[in-house]
Amino acid sequence: MLAIVIFMIVCKWKIYQKAGKPGWASIVPIYGTLVFLEIIRKPWWWFFLLIIPGVNFIFGIWATNLLSKSFGKNEGFTIGLIFLSIVFYPILAFDKSIQYIYNTNEVDHIGQNN
Repeated sequence: MLAIVIFMIVCKWKIYQKAGKPGWASIVPIYGTLVFLEIIRKPWWWFFLLIIPGVNFIFGIWATNLLSKSFGKNEGFTIGLIFLSIVFYPILAFDKSIQYIYNTNEVDHIGQNN
């Protein structure tokens, strides 16, 4: 069990690095969430939505979808991230063909074309 937790921490670290953020930020409470919000291009106040019981469930799924889209993946990949995290997070972290696409028109976050 500990090995799985450590492996998932490493995956999250690599995802942050792929997005151009410091990997260590992924393990720092609160700050890591704020950096995650930068990765998915959402404002800092979304943090409060992610800590409200009930609301956090909906926004957590939405944030996961935005993470998937930020790396050029679709909703099918989002479903994998949610239900098969142990498989899909390592794919996102270690597959060199998957790149962070922050500054491209390929990412559309609820009508926010860049």
